[in-house]
Amino acid sequence: MPDAQPTPPTAAAPRRQPKAADPCTMVIFGAGGDLTRRLVVPALYNLSHTKALPESFALIGVDLAEGDSRSWGDHLHDTLKGFVGDAGAEFNVDRIDDAAWKRLAGKMSYVQGDMTSPELYDGIGRALAEAEKTHGTRGNVIFYLAVADRFFSVVVDALGKAGLTDQGEHHNGRFWRRVVIEKPFGHSLDSARALNARILRTLREDQIYRIDHFLGKDTVQSIMAFRFANGLFEPIWNRDRIDHVQITVAETVGVERRGKFYEGTGALRDMVPNHLFTLLSMVAMEPPTGFDAASIRSRKAEVFAAMPAVVPALAMRGQYGAGTVLGQKVNAYRNEPDVAADSNTETYVAMQLEIDNWRWAGVPFYLRTGKHMSSRKTEIAIRFKQAPYAPFRDTPVDTLRPNWLVLGIAPDEGISLQFEVKRRGPAVDLAAVKMDFRYDDWFPKEPNVGYETLLYDVMIGDPTHFMRADMVEQAWRVVQPVLDAWAAQKAGFPDYASGSDGPKAADELLARDAKRAWRPVAPGSQHKR
Repeated sequence: MPDAQPTPPTAAAPRRQPKAADPCTMVIFGAGGDLTRRLVVPALYNLSHTKALPESFALIGVDLAEGDSRSWGDHLHDTLKGFVGDAGAEFNVDRIDDAAWKRLAGKMSYVQGDMTSPELYDGIGRALAEAEKTHGTRGNVIFYLAVADRFFSVVVDALGKAGLTDQGEHHNGRFWRRVVIEKPFGHSLDSARALNARILRTLREDQIYRIDHFLGKDTVQSIMAFRFANGLFEPIWNRDRIDHVQITVAETVGVERRGKFYEGTGALRDMVPNHLFTLLSMVAMEPPTGFDAASIRSRKAEVFAAMPAVVPALAMRGQYGAGTVLGQKVNAYRNEPDVAADSNTETYVAMQLEIDNWRWAGVPFYLRTGKHMSSRKTEIAIRFKQAPYAPFRDTPVDTLRPNWLVLGIAPDEGISLQFEVKRRGPAVDLAAVKMDFRYDDWFPKEPNVGYETLLYDVMIGDPTHFMRADMVEQAWRVVQPVLDAWAAQKAGFPDYASGSDGPKAADELLARDAKRAWRPVAPGSQHKR
């Protein structure tokens, strides 16, 4: 009997139900900030819309600004309505589900105060007691630090002194306390070590969730399933058959109004040790012994440990000048608000890395990320080694194009495989074709900003998609020589036009080795300069 052919599931098709999340209260420090309004609360709304948010749930906003639960909720609701129909927003819906919003808004309260003041934490303690009494949260609490990184240790210290991170037993049974920390987790190897050491004086490692929203995207989470659930790919997923790997995170946005933050951070710190290394680890990790958190995170940690520090000569940086992005004239980085006129901060970085183990020795991994580029694109592109040309010597075929396996992450989620076929007709003439899988063609579309799965994971206590302390420190170790070298040198900025694919030096990074080339960023275009 032939195998049944797969068919796209419909919205009504049965699906495996997720584990019920624990009753809990979430406390958001930085309740009035951009991250809360643009991503965290929209993710909570989506969880409410899909009924994944626990019934016994409470949300406490903490901020310096004056306000109350009503004004805070109204402000957040207005923000959500502003995203409706905005194709460029990460939270992109046709309408707001009023019932889902009311369920969430009815669980919200607000505490005003200074994060450095002990009185604030007394107020949070009272709000938590009230939330437990009113909403049945059983003492379980998630503290979400949506604040500037300089406040991470300040808040954790204060929570510890107030006894708010203590776990234990009470009349409702055992309760837990967890802390979600946003990037950047440190600015260098030394600062990451110091931050780890300081917060681990208050928290246990299993209470800390270092979040990276890239890991909440469906295509990223499907990488392991794609690799390990298909017997077709894993046998060729190694140095014998793979020539090199390109990981691209290209953005059309500039720094917008975040110049003050970006001047002290730059593209490397902002993107490479977290977002790009996260993608690299999922491509390069060895098969885990199981799909539990400990097994998966240990395999990822092995990848980081096997990576030699990047040689500064194999890392290139750039800064955007004026140009045109998506048909709009834009300013150079140095003309952005809160940016120095002679800024040495990079808005683009490309680098070559190696992984010194049996699977990957000799296979270069090329990473690049930049702002104000020609198109928005996040993808992992795996190029396989060239087939032998000898069989085609006496034919009109003068070249063999490479086979590419491309994992598209944003804005289009899917997987494509490029390979050669013979054109119709008597002549031996080859053409490159693609097989394409797109998530939207096969699965019902669900609103997702990338945080939904991760917040749910914190609620159920699953740390699989979060970085451990040792992983963070290994990531900084790999890039530290580049940071040191760039800090000591003045760059010739700006060196790429907004709306292009980056600086020329990035092309030379690949061309020097086997005459490789970057894949174009903009779909269907040549590599623009």
